[in-house]
Amino acid sequence: MRARRMAAGLGVAALVGLAGAVGFGIGPASAHVTVNATGATQGGYAKLAFRVPNERDNASTVKVEVNIPAETAVASVSVRPTPGWTATTEKSKLATPLKAHGEDITEAVTKITWTAAAGSEVKPGEFQEFEVSAGPLPEVDQMVFKALQTYSNNEVVRWIDEPAAGAEAEHPAPVLKLAKAGATGGAAASPAANANVNLAASADDSGDSSTGTVTGVAGLVLALAALIFAVLAWRRSSTAKG
Repeated sequence: MRARRMAAGLGVAALVGLAGAVGFGIGPASAHVTVNATGATQGGYAKLAFRVPNERDNASTVKVEVNIPAETAVASVSVRPTPGWTATTEKSKLATPLKAHGEDITEAVTKITWTAAAGSEVKPGEFQEFEVSAGPLPEVDQMVFKALQTYSNNEVVRWIDEPAAGAEAEHPAPVLKLAKAGATGGAAASPAANANVNLAASADDSGDSSTGTVTGVAGLVLALAALIFAVLAWRRSSTAKG
């Protein structure tokens, strides 16, 4: 009887372990619109990658809008072409001109809109990254980019909630942390220097994905081992009783 109870307990534990392994290693991460730019520094240039996952099972993402607040505007913004998508930018007059390369910049890009061509939408279970080169980045600790995600069923998800201490927003806006220029080993980097930084960022993304997969597989193997042990224990118990 004791052996049977132990076997049953191990079986339940194995099933829980299987569920956890599948959920941890294979399940989708929190599907928020985010911005990434490894090595972004105040006063420097960086490639910003806006990652947009599709959260819906019955609709595709057809349009993405990203807003750059005028108070954290940058003098130079250029958009990298995304196959199958058309990008447009909107400029606004600045209350306080920016200083860049010895010139006064009186207007800057404050909105970027990407629109998908037919067949290029972000489909369920997929994500897309939209890249922007920007600089010099403002002398602030972080930049908040409010974003709108439009689906093929006309639903619009507004990623506009600004970060607040001690609270998790339902639809957080993408936030880019900016290090002080000296914190990353020198003065503000040029666009060319940031090319190496962006390659490192891509490697980091791949590493994160691999780590999650390996951890999930390890959990799956352990759960299967526990299940096999439980079955063998149950069989031994049955044989002994017979």
